[in-house]
Amino acid sequence: MAQTISEKIISKHAGKPVKAGDIAIVRVDGVMATDATSPFAIKSFRAMGGKKLWDSERVSLIIDHASPAPNETVANLHKLMRDFSAEMGCRLYDIGEGICHQLMVEDAHVRPGDLFLGADSHTPTYGALNAFGIGVGSTDLAATMVTGKTWLKVPKTIKITLNGELKKGVTSKDLVLFLVKELGVEGANYQAVEFTGETIKSMTLASRMAIANMSSEMGAKTGLVDPTGLDLWYPFEPTFADSDAEYVRELTFNVSALRPQIAKPHSPENVVAIDEVLGTKVHYAFIGSCTNTRLEDLHAAADVLKGKKLSSGVRLIIAPASKKVFNDALKDGTIQILSDAGATFITSGCGPCVGSHLGVPGDGEVVISSTNRNFQGRMGNPKAQVYLGSPAVVAASALAGEIVEPE
Repeated sequence: MAQTISEKIISKHAGKPVKAGDIAIVRVDGVMATDATSPFAIKSFRAMGGKKLWDSERVSLIIDHASPAPNETVANLHKLMRDFSAEMGCRLYDIGEGICHQLMVEDAHVRPGDLFLGADSHTPTYGALNAFGIGVGSTDLAATMVTGKTWLKVPKTIKITLNGELKKGVTSKDLVLFLVKELGVEGANYQAVEFTGETIKSMTLASRMAIANMSSEMGAKTGLVDPTGLDLWYPFEPTFADSDAEYVRELTFNVSALRPQIAKPHSPENVVAIDEVLGTKVHYAFIGSCTNTRLEDLHAAADVLKGKKLSSGVRLIIAPASKKVFNDALKDGTIQILSDAGATFITSGCGPCVGSHLGVPGDGEVVISSTNRNFQGRMGNPKAQVYLGSPAVVAASALAGEIVEPE
């Protein structure tokens, strides 16, 4: 039976061959939850009569969404997580250690071929590793914390083939914004998306992560990147789709002529070529989130800002993906370049992206952000206008005071 990548990974974890549409009970390789979802998962775990985790080494709790705690209520939720972790012996990432998805990949808690659950909608990020990562609710996660298993309906798969070489100044973020526009925010509801083609095969892990991450913005159950050319720091066995695998849709694009892309307010599918928004005045620039704040993203911003100063009246806030990313950027001089240009660094975490704290925009302010979503109110203020672009576009716009091309 010919299978897609999703069907192969799920079959391995179900212990029998499965195809799209089947209901499967599967073992999982790991789970994680953030401070936005862990407290509910912990309470559900207790309500289910949970006394111990099925495998404490495979459970990670991450304090990243409101980190450090902005108020007493959140501080007590963080304390709940710390107490639970100490009691159960599971892994806890505390304030400043990083964003959940970055940490799971960086510390190899999720690996190629894994089936991994996360109580966060951007868990499909792990598809960059050729893993099947899916976002689930806190109650479903709690059940898996008890049993080590979950159930799912095997998704149909959309195959997207990308050919051609991206122009200078055009990145995987521009590419995935273009794809979100093409499919729409509900275009892949409860379907897997496979990304393949020559354009993909030459990409770094960080670039692949941006693409897999924003498969969530297509409504996808998960996004899986062709593992050809994937360079990791440990050996792995890749999972490829069969050449005669069955897909619900097949799309092919040549991206050689692609321009930098911008998502206008108030939807990640409201995407246009940058030419249509050139000159839009900005007040606030943000480089961060689980999509685009890895070392190569900071390098892209530093290449634009080196030896220059931010435009008067524009603030640039940066939240590195993890403490390791920050330290690596510190060692190679990237942090100094960005700081000299006028950037402000905040705790490695999700704060401004989810609008919890550390960078909520004011009424009427225009934001250019490297994050994944710009639904009205997403960054904490429904009266702000949020545009999405690549880190290079964000940096260049902060420098010019208006949306401009990096080049």
